[in-house]
Amino acid sequence: MESRSLAREVALLVLGQISDDHINNIESLSIEDILNLGFDTLSNYWREQLDDCALQIELAQQELLNSELIESDKNHITRSRDHLTNCLQKFQTILNILSDTFELTRLLALKDQKIIKDEAMNRVSLVIEKYNLINSSLDQVMEGWRLKRLPRIDQDILRLAFVDLYNLQTPVPVTCNEAVNLANRYSDEQGRKMINGVLRRLQKSFNPKIS
Repeated sequence: MESRSLAREVALLVLGQISDDHINNIESLSIEDILNLGFDTLSNYWREQLDDCALQIELAQQELLNSELIESDKNHITRSRDHLTNCLQKFQTILNILSDTFELTRLLALKDQKIIKDEAMNRVSLVIEKYNLINSSLDQVMEGWRLKRLPRIDQDILRLAFVDLYNLQTPVPVTCNEAVNLANRYSDEQGRKMINGVLRRLQKSFNPKIS
């Protein structure tokens, strides 16, 4: 994984926890501070996913109870199986992200930390600085949706893609590929489909003069 890819991923995780105070004191943040911000984002994500898993198990248990009360209705068994399947899929996602997190920290230890830190925080600063412009520009290619309706991490993946295109002059294919890679790591199936669709429309409407 190249340093820019690492920086992009760190920027995504940091954006989930960034505050104005952090932006105003970027130079004082160490690589450990940045990683802690990223881990806070991941911890919140894991907590939400685990809470949803607990809900799916509770629903599955209720469907099984209902099936015992109404023996002739097999729909409860089917719904219980669906809830458990959703739970298992979420557990798999969490395990994959845990694995990716360990890999990320290992790679950060091996790479030039200052380069990664500077590039990650540059991306974060650009997103914050052009926040309203980015949001309105993305809204224009979302076909009836609004950026704010997406999960926060999906929003930030798209904001970073916008910064890549319009501020960092990253080639369009590279921008889209990197955003898709982040979506594969941190979003669910519905989120990946939405991100892919927005990226396609953003690519078609790409106008360097916007920046």
